[in-house]
Amino acid sequence: MATLDPRPLTGEPVALDLLNTRWVADGEPLDLFAGAAGLTRVQGLAVWLESTGLADRFRADAATLVHLLTAREALSRAVADPADESARALIDAVLEHGRIRATLTAEGPGERAEFADPAWGPAWTAARDYLDLLGSAPERIRTCASETCVLRFFDVSRNGTRRWCSMAACGNRAKASRHYARTRER
Repeated sequence: MATLDPRPLTGEPVALDLLNTRWVADGEPLDLFAGAAGLTRVQGLAVWLESTGLADRFRADAATLVHLLTAREALSRAVADPADESARALIDAVLEHGRIRATLTAEGPGERAEFADPAWGPAWTAARDYLDLLGSAPERIRTCASETCVLRFFDVSRNGTRRWCSMAACGNRAKASRHYARTRER
């Protein structure tokens, strides 16, 4: 039986989904890889691999977790400050553990990721995904506008003005707070 993912925001691109393994609930910081929802570290990794569609390609073990935590720290620093040279160097260090091999498939040209050590696979995949986001629309990598939220998302809205990780959570709280403030003034 699969364990439910306790995170408030899932389904973002892999790089941002990895960052969203840390969140705040009721003012308390939580970490999927450090015991959130009563999960062990490796169980948290298994939940994350399943939610990102990587569970059939990579193992949930201690080595994979160590490498994934390295990638999460690198991505966290790079997203927080894209001009940070040391963060870029950390991303590059993760990317050194894999490569893309060109292939010819029945459908035509293709690509396949290869790793000398498969334990680096999820970390490399997240770092590579970040490069893809930067290549397509770096300005759409966002942090939730709520002061109490640390979640990241990729804004796919038509006009590019999404502000909240989720309208059901942070967006709704902000709207309710504004409404309460207006009714108090009257």
